[in-house]
Amino acid sequence: MPAYPGDETSVRVPIPVLLNAARATLSATGMPGDHAALLAGCLVHADRRGVHSHGLAHLEYYVRLLLSGGVDPGGRPRLTADTGAALKVDGGNSIGHIGMAFAMQQAITRARQTGVALAAVGNSNHCGALYYFAAMAADHDMIGLCSTNAMPTMAPVGGRDRVVGLSPLSIAIRGKRHRFLLDTSFGESARGKIAIYAQRGYALPPGWATDAAGRPTTDASAALEGLIQPIGRHKGIGLGMAMGMIASLLSDAAYGSELGDLVHGALAGRDGHFCMAMNIAAFAPVEVVRARVDAILMEARNVRRIEGCDRVYTPGELGDELEARSASEGVPLHGEQIAGMLRAAQAAGADVAALLPFAAAAAQGR
Repeated sequence: MPAYPGDETSVRVPIPVLLNAARATLSATGMPGDHAALLAGCLVHADRRGVHSHGLAHLEYYVRLLLSGGVDPGGRPRLTADTGAALKVDGGNSIGHIGMAFAMQQAITRARQTGVALAAVGNSNHCGALYYFAAMAADHDMIGLCSTNAMPTMAPVGGRDRVVGLSPLSIAIRGKRHRFLLDTSFGESARGKIAIYAQRGYALPPGWATDAAGRPTTDASAALEGLIQPIGRHKGIGLGMAMGMIASLLSDAAYGSELGDLVHGALAGRDGHFCMAMNIAAFAPVEVVRARVDAILMEARNVRRIEGCDRVYTPGELGDELEARSASEGVPLHGEQIAGMLRAAQAAGADVAALLPFAAAAAQGR
């Protein structure tokens, strides 16, 4: 099952080639080696799981921000407030992945002492796929929870003005054999995913978006000028507002239209994030909880299916399967994604010659 229409015609690129190219490109902007490796790993990991809206498609955009001076390539996050289980992090105006990874690691370390720890991150920027950071806690026998604010792409039900962000939520809980990995925004689709559809010339599923006049549309290009539709109507709007406020108010970050707009772009250093690590051992035996996670997931997967449904998935399961396939066969990338990586490398002055054969193969439709 492709994550996007057209994935079946993408070129598969070995993971090391992508990691090396992304890391070299980011390092060429002045980003420290450890940060370049972390960001490259986050982007490639998203593509490995089929989350192309938050993967290497963003590399060209990030390079532009780093070279413009708006985002600090050398920015390093730091703790600015520490009151036991509550931590506040200044992201150093770095790309958001850097501040989020730092904050979650601080929360994990603190939760070993306090049972639960929360970190609010300010002075940050776009942080990509949230599941990556929630999974950090799950890998340490904790429950991870993350959220972030987002530029407005939705309107309150009945409205036409973009004032509410998608403000996604991710929760990760690991079992003995399986994993619950939720990463969802409160709109019918991420704007980056709609951009991928527009890039590839595919129609959107009905109900995802409206055009600029508020009319339902399946034209991805028209949808980029319009509104993303909330899940559950007022429920999606309420959850998007709630997550956005939690991510913004605790970190002194911007909210909604204060972040910028889709015409002029995001304002650097205004993003805010939120993460939590819950130490399972502080509440119950870890092995008991992990066994129960497996049982819960298997019960959901093994329900009776309606006619026409071949399989029931639990959150994160499809991504796990796509990731496993990417590990053995390479990551499926569309030609435009590879072209964007080459443009980013050229702008930064990086050598990514290893990508050229794959760009040529994509251009020939192989």
